[in-house]
Amino acid sequence: MRGLSGRQKVAWVVITVVVLVYALFPVASIAATSLKPASELNSGLFLPQNPTLGNYEQILVGNAQELFLSALRNSIGISLIATAIAVVLATLAAYAIARLDFPGKRLILTTALGVSIFPVISIVIPLFNLWRSIGLYDTWAGLIIPYLSLTLPISIWTLSAFFRQIPWELEQAAQVDGATSWQAFRKAIVPLAAPGVFTTALIAFFIAWNDFVYGISLTSTETARPVPAALAFFTGASQFEEPTGSISAAAVVVTVPVVVLVVLFQRQIVAGLTQGAVKG
Repeated sequence: MRGLSGRQKVAWVVITVVVLVYALFPVASIAATSLKPASELNSGLFLPQNPTLGNYEQILVGNAQELFLSALRNSIGISLIATAIAVVLATLAAYAIARLDFPGKRLILTTALGVSIFPVISIVIPLFNLWRSIGLYDTWAGLIIPYLSLTLPISIWTLSAFFRQIPWELEQAAQVDGATSWQAFRKAIVPLAAPGVFTTALIAFFIAWNDFVYGISLTSTETARPVPAALAFFTGASQFEEPTGSISAAAVVVTVPVVVLVVLFQRQIVAGLTQGAVKG
């Protein structure tokens, strides 16, 4: 804000407030709906008149407990495994792209970018048929493998940009001291790349955590169905009751871990992204 006039500061404050309201209004609406009893869901009022935790009780200890908690377990396990595999593979691939000179290096980055922008819905049906044939349908592995196609490209791009900023002389100095190429990479480069690796891991986790298309298309039971897909199977206490309240409560519970991670590690996220974008 330094160097700005009074009007410019006011304009930036107004713009910031408008953007925040626009971005947070849907979240606030879902949170308010999660506190409404069934009788107020169609009232048209934004805030509940008689707030209740009944919707949260329904998904945590009530009728929807088994459906929601199993889906939550699946989402946590599948997202963590997919993130770990993506980060390990992307770290090795990004290091090779940033440090080594070999034919086809640009083609690899271009292919990774092409895969990341390829529409997911176009490959779901062939993948569905393939998974049914080889026995991966409705399994954790049947979701982890497709999730790698979502998380690996962005991970490779982010880490390769970050590795380029690490001075090459540090690795050479480690090798002069007797370290092998693997030891220099593991003990000298990876610790320096920790902010970028951490940021990449969070981004990959968010991508896997929020997926709906693969989750709804490649599962049929609670064995591997993640939370975003499980929300589509919520039902009310009767055929005349809408599950809007319980779905909103589940959405709030699922959103909390993401918000907590961003709030706790926002400095590391910003540092990892900016260091990978600034040229030395």
